[in-house]
Amino acid sequence: MQISDDIRYVGVDDHDIDLFEGQYVVPRGMAYNSYVVLGTAKTAVMDTVDGRFFDQWSANVKAALGGRSPDYLVVHHMEPDHSACIARFLAANPATVVVASAQAFKFMGQFFGTDFADRRQIVKEGDVLDLGGHSLAFVAAPMVHWPEVMVSYDAADKVLFSADGFGKFGANDVEDPEGWDCEARRYYFGIVGKYGPQVQALLKKAASLDIATVCPLHGPVLKGEEIAHAVKQYDTWSSYGVETPGVCIAYTSVYGHTKEAALLLKEELLGKGCPKVAIADLARDDMPETVEDAFRYGKLVLCTTTYNNGIFPFMHTFIEHLTERGYQNRTVAFVENGTWAPAAARCMKALFESAGSKGISFAQNTVTIRSALTDETRAQIAALAAELA
Repeated sequence: MQISDDIRYVGVDDHDIDLFEGQYVVPRGMAYNSYVVLGTAKTAVMDTVDGRFFDQWSANVKAALGGRSPDYLVVHHMEPDHSACIARFLAANPATVVVASAQAFKFMGQFFGTDFADRRQIVKEGDVLDLGGHSLAFVAAPMVHWPEVMVSYDAADKVLFSADGFGKFGANDVEDPEGWDCEARRYYFGIVGKYGPQVQALLKKAASLDIATVCPLHGPVLKGEEIAHAVKQYDTWSSYGVETPGVCIAYTSVYGHTKEAALLLKEELLGKGCPKVAIADLARDDMPETVEDAFRYGKLVLCTTTYNNGIFPFMHTFIEHLTERGYQNRTVAFVENGTWAPAAARCMKALFESAGSKGISFAQNTVTIRSALTDETRAQIAALAAELA
């Protein structure tokens, strides 16, 4: 694939992966993106791919080079899905110089037992790698989402090589009927979400660049209006703003009574004009997708049983997923169930408070169920729906 006259896509698609990073379900596979920049004087290979695809990737690189040698291997990010082939590639190309941040070379020593001191070029923000006709200007992007990350910009073709920024789940050769947003959002909040301030800092740096193409390390290459839309989404996500008006309901239920309450709340919300209600069973549905919904909408309702004087384990895990990603600027409501000593609402609230979650307001109405729904608790649910809708 040609990105421009002198920039080629040489990445690979992975259809065998079951869990990305050992936890994220990726039913449409995963793309590991890599690029080749052909300058008039020098060539640069931009990142490698997952180690299982070395042969396919190296054949792609060779074809893109068209008989030329790889002068530089530029490493923007050291996570193994992008860096696993570094040592093998350098062994096969002894004249190639590897270009990366100082921290990235430290990580190479940890991964490969060598930091390639005899063939490395350390770059920092403001440094430029001249290829002849194309120059890569480096911009530091620490904690987006590892500390060593750099992005680079080619002014000649107005291309930003954005590392994991603007990535999404899914192989590039599989059409995603949901478009870019859904799996880009799940990817962002699952992997990058904790680092909103760092993403905001990178967006401010990128705003000074004239960007016509974004080449991420996962997902499709973005151009034109796609870039404007992706930047708008990233600005909302990284500032913890509300993307879509609506309510996310997340529940756990042992014998079905708490589920019944959650479903009734959804009906009440929709009946009162709530524009969107997403609902998930935390024990059965994809939890990262529910994390995505909790960040997407402005209001969150947590429904669970009292369990061992605390809360049901899946709910505890879900709240931890939120707080460790900086969950903030939302309204949170509670529906608790307990046969003899309901304590779930108090415990859930304490988890947010102990995490120091910013900008969380708790709903005035809390629903307390004792075993099963009654007319009284149905009225409490209606009152909560009226408050949130």
